[in-house]
Amino acid sequence: MLHRSAPGEPLPRDGEPYPDDELHRRRRGPKTPEHRHSPGRDVVLVLDAHFARASALPSELADAFHDVYVPIHQNEHIAAAAERAARERVRHTGRWLVRYGTDRCAVTVGLALLAAVGTADDIPLIQTIGLLSNSFGPLAAHAFERQAGGVEALLWLAERVTGWGRVYVVEALCRLDDPTARPWLLRRACDGDFLNGYFAGNVATVAKLHEALADLDRDSEMVDHVGRLLHQMSDCGGMGLTLAHYPHSASVLEAHARHVGLLGPTIERYFTIAVLAQHLTTEPPEAAGCTAAQQEALRATYLEVLDREEWTQAARAGLATDDDRMRWLADHRAPQLRLRAFPDRGSDAED
Repeated sequence: MLHRSAPGEPLPRDGEPYPDDELHRRRRGPKTPEHRHSPGRDVVLVLDAHFARASALPSELADAFHDVYVPIHQNEHIAAAAERAARERVRHTGRWLVRYGTDRCAVTVGLALLAAVGTADDIPLIQTIGLLSNSFGPLAAHAFERQAGGVEALLWLAERVTGWGRVYVVEALCRLDDPTARPWLLRRACDGDFLNGYFAGNVATVAKLHEALADLDRDSEMVDHVGRLLHQMSDCGGMGLTLAHYPHSASVLEAHARHVGLLGPTIERYFTIAVLAQHLTTEPPEAAGCTAAQQEALRATYLEVLDREEWTQAARAGLATDDDRMRWLADHRAPQLRLRAFPDRGSDAED
């Protein structure tokens, strides 16, 4: 029902609360196993016993996993159990659990079975459960990685998930490194969530962003997305590849600075280049992968755009409507970042 209401968009709140939410709050689940090789072994004991009985029905597993630890990521032990049993029976069991399961633990196990031995026929079912991406995104992404036609399925899902789900799906696309996914990766991968920092640098690398800069001349969507990538890479230390370690930072920054100034102002564009200008103002040049001369030239280019009359008015209009990004710039930007739109922070520019 949630998907039908907005078929091309992420589910509100990732589809939460799930139907079993109250049950899971009342029942204490098992703790994560201390040994890193242990997760999944208790699930395997249940599965092996089930598949050892030829007459056992999938419905008998409907509430069999809540009291054992069920990993939400691909698990070698569960995959091995799926491989040991008769494949058609495993597929039937996985499909039943995903389609009819009312407990998230059982559904997760069913999805793990399909991720191990599913076929292309399972793609629509996996896509649907994958929309609940915070819980089921990792296994859905893994299932598509091993499927023929998996790239198309991943791209479909990537357009409809956010948060951690988007991390799982975009990382899977990057691992596949399929040329057919590069146009999407260059234009759509980052949606502005701070979790994009986990994959932004990988996207820039896998999609060969530095080789596609000529496309910026005629592609405003790509200009905006490159801005998001650069924004994420400027502040994702400990998460993913930063500008300091991306070998093409200087050339990509220069191309973005040159092309964004040819576009009209939007709140997102203003915020993105203001954050980049702040990074270039407050951090050493090597933090942006630049020389000192390149850093100063980039900073000057971005500031010239930000201080144009139409860009200044767009920022002030955003602040007047209490846009979170403009409010952050007004209240929390570095004192040395002097912007005409916010003269109360010490800008020399005239209104």
